[in-house]
Amino acid sequence: MAERTTVRLPEDLVRRAKRKAAAEGRSLTALIEDGLRRVVDETSGLRQAERVLPPVSSATGGLMPGIDLDDSAALQELDDLSYVRRMR
Repeated sequence: MAERTTVRLPEDLVRRAKRKAAAEGRSLTALIEDGLRRVVDETSGLRQAERVLPPVSSATGGLMPGIDLDDSAALQELDDLSYVRRMR
């Protein structure tokens, strides 16, 4: 049986999570449950997190134009969009 609980999260995180859940066609609850399972599994040593690095330009060896490593929200959005494209 599912347990109901209340959590307090930053508004920007909730907005991004809702956007990601909608892009994947699932509920915010399902997204949070999946994330929590990953963290719990990681902690117990069952799973390693996969890190996605920003795209690198092969022409210059630096970051692709428009990538700003100081803008974490933009990097997260790029990652979200990349994830959605991979899932199609």
